Amino acid sequence: MFDISRDTDGTIHLEGRLDASQVAGAKEVFSLVDGACTVDFAGLSYISSAGLGLLFATQKRLTDRGSELTLANLNPHIREVFSIAGFDNIFTIRE
Repeated sequence: MFDISRDTDGTIHLEGRLDASQVAGAKEVFSLVDGACTVDFAGLSYISSAGLGLLFATQKRLTDRGSELTLANLNPHIREVFSIAGFDNIFTIRE
């Protein structure tokens, strides 16, 4: 199960499991991001390499425009995945 929503302030909230079967729906939301944006991981329990790829592609597109994604509230497991992948050097991550 996966859910993605966007607040009026632009924050994207992720809940459940972001895997290959959910990336197409998530891509629709991330493709609308055109400036600095916070992605709240508080409700996310799992992210696959496909989900990481979507975040990376969005970050690349935004940094080419002088903006970025900020990731917030990663659980310890997801934080470790980002660290192992070296993504903690690509994204701003805050508690």
